[in-house]
Amino acid sequence: MIPPQKFKELLQEGPGVIIDVRTKNEFNSAHLEQTDYNFDISSSDFEQKIKKLDKDKNYFLYCRTGARSGRASQVMKRKGFENVYNVGGLESLINAGFEKE
Repeated sequence: MIPPQKFKELLQEGPGVIIDVRTKNEFNSAHLEQTDYNFDISSSDFEQKIKKLDKDKNYFLYCRTGARSGRASQVMKRKGFENVYNVGGLESLINAGFEKE
């Protein structure tokens, strides 16, 4: 897991895709404003959804505490994604200044 400050630095260096791996209900209650996708790691179609993504891009995954985004980043790395970062939990990101929606 990388700290929120490192996440900010990586976003400034170049574009990245931000994925919330929590459930749809969790996502609907609050999420980062910059989120590109909500792919629930616990859903049976998670691997199907990531298959459609460009493996050359940078991916930043978050959840509630960092546990599910850690699992999701391992799955993505096994599927050939090289630049995948677990950026932790939503609350810590909001506390670090990321905007929520």
